[in-house]
Amino acid sequence: MTQRTPPLQGTRVLDLSRILAGPWCTQNLADLGADVIKVERPGTGDDTRDWGPPFLKDHDGGDTAESAYYLSANRNKRSLALDIATPAGACVIRELAMASDVLVENFKVGGLRKYGLDYDSLREINPRLIYCSITGFGQDGPFAERPGYDFMIQGMGGLMSITGERDDLPGGGPQKAGVAVTDVFTGMYATVAILAALQERMRSGLGQHLDIALFDSHVAMLAGQNTNYFLSGEPPRRAGNAHQNVVPYQVFAAGDGHLIVAVGNDGQYRAFCKVIGAPELGTDARFATNRLRVSNREALIPLLVEIMRKGRRDDWIEQLEAVGVPCGPINDIGQAFDHPQALARGLRREMQGHPLRVSVPITASPMRFSGSPVQYRVPPPMLGQHTAEILREVLGKSDAQIQDLMANPGHAENTP
Repeated sequence: MTQRTPPLQGTRVLDLSRILAGPWCTQNLADLGADVIKVERPGTGDDTRDWGPPFLKDHDGGDTAESAYYLSANRNKRSLALDIATPAGACVIRELAMASDVLVENFKVGGLRKYGLDYDSLREINPRLIYCSITGFGQDGPFAERPGYDFMIQGMGGLMSITGERDDLPGGGPQKAGVAVTDVFTGMYATVAILAALQERMRSGLGQHLDIALFDSHVAMLAGQNTNYFLSGEPPRRAGNAHQNVVPYQVFAAGDGHLIVAVGNDGQYRAFCKVIGAPELGTDARFATNRLRVSNREALIPLLVEIMRKGRRDDWIEQLEAVGVPCGPINDIGQAFDHPQALARGLRREMQGHPLRVSVPITASPMRFSGSPVQYRVPPPMLGQHTAEILREVLGKSDAQIQDLMANPGHAENTP
């Protein structure tokens, strides 16, 4: 079968974002084939370049200037070092916006207006531009002017009230997620919105302004927990590793470790009870249905806990898998990447072609296409690596103009 071109080949994205939510979005678009131009401050670049250790190692084992955090969200992009706060820099951005399909930014609300780089200004010169603003709280509302960060949004948005051990148990209390889930989900929602806007533009011929907020995205991703609140009138509370709506669906301690048992229906529950040698619990009138098991959780779980701790973890997993009961170990990240399924799917990849001549380890995109697969074209760029290339290829600048602009990024003479 002839491989087709990537889905977004021919689409240009002007990336004025930094940290994680915006770069996560633009990395998705880059993986899908878009030409993503990452605009960075000369000298410092994206803040996350310095968020380490760990840093990428050179051939001699020494640290480079490329942090793991930065590398995780910036592959398949080109880096343009430019000071957009200067007249010359802002002028270059306007030129690039005219030649782009999408612009992604995560400045404070109104922060780009003083440079003439806000949506209303740029749509005058490019009505087809899809302009995606990612902020903490959105473009309106009483908190619109405030900055937003993943950790604080996890607290404000409710996640930390349902994450962690129960308050009445040792270790109970507020707990953030182990990864910046608000940023990642916001980046994913922004990706979906941009793809939808590109599709809509095929009908209308017009771009639009996308208003994507960390707070909105965070609340939305709470999913069924929100509806639990809507229907009960009671905010859900921390339940540790148990499920609010399904029982048994939690971590159990075996004699030599821990495993997850995720019983999803009544048939699986009865199979689970037979495996653990307690078929009577499968037919007990108190526990016959999930509704009853949730209501009688405090009676059932201690019985199961006592039984599960008498067996070996891997023996439980083998027996439960044999009868179709979802279960599994709790791996660390290294064990997850060493898992046979991760190896078979190629979840860790090595990208060649870095200017430092080192291999860059990356996590594979989970987006799999049969006809136009994700291509890993270039590793995360070094700061300003493609400045001359972009100015020449996209804007047609002469070598003299490029040299002057790179030497004096804020000089007024650089304005065409």
